[in-house]
Amino acid sequence: MCGAPKQGGGLAGIDLDTQTVIQGQVWHDGAPVAGAYVRLLDATDEFTAEVVTSPEGQFRFFAAPGAWKVRSLAPVGKGERSLSADVGLNETTVVLD
Repeated sequence: MCGAPKQGGGLAGIDLDTQTVIQGQVWHDGAPVAGAYVRLLDATDEFTAEVVTSPEGQFRFFAAPGAWKVRSLAPVGKGERSLSADVGLNETTVVLD
């Protein structure tokens, strides 16, 4: 079992002029997925971090600017999303198949 922290909460106190934040939600069949594992992979598909989605299906990573892949796995399915993150807030949605 993964020891990743539960996700959620706001961005109060986060300086989006200097931080790169990748956040979003995991969805399946039109509903958010709570308790899904979400991995952040770098441009070479190397594992960087893993979190568990909040009850609202939310996840958040603090990363460096650049190319990233967000991969999610849950009992109901799996999904993946590639993105190019800049300094600031970068939002995405991962839809499970």
